[in-house]
Amino acid sequence: PDDYLRSLPFVVGATLFLVGFGINVHSDKILGRLCDQRRRGKTSDYSIPRGGLFEYVSCANYAGEILEWTGYAVAANNHSALSFLAFTCCNLIPRASMTHAFYRKKFEDYPQRRKAVIPFLL
Repeated sequence: PDDYLRSLPFVVGATLFLVGFGINVHSDKILGRLCDQRRRGKTSDYSIPRGGLFEYVSCANYAGEILEWTGYAVAANNHSALSFLAFTCCNLIPRASMTHAFYRKKFEDYPQRRKAVIPFLL
């Protein structure tokens, strides 16, 4: 077990998890600020999230979470972790697609190159 903590799968998986966690936290802060602005009356409606991974995807928080659980699956290297990742993707990817479609319909100036959840792909 001690050797596994130094193994390539564990180190890569833990790194992916931490990067995904950072993306998730940063994205949630951006979304939280937008909600605060709306509550305080600074904006009257939805706003386009900007900054961080939001420059590439509509649902950066979901992208971060998927990356977290990808890292967990790589680090844990077992079927249970892989199943959790699969169920997370089955839940978050359709939600991201719906959110992306909402933003594109709501905002005429929505960035055309922005994807739903996976930069440059989906």
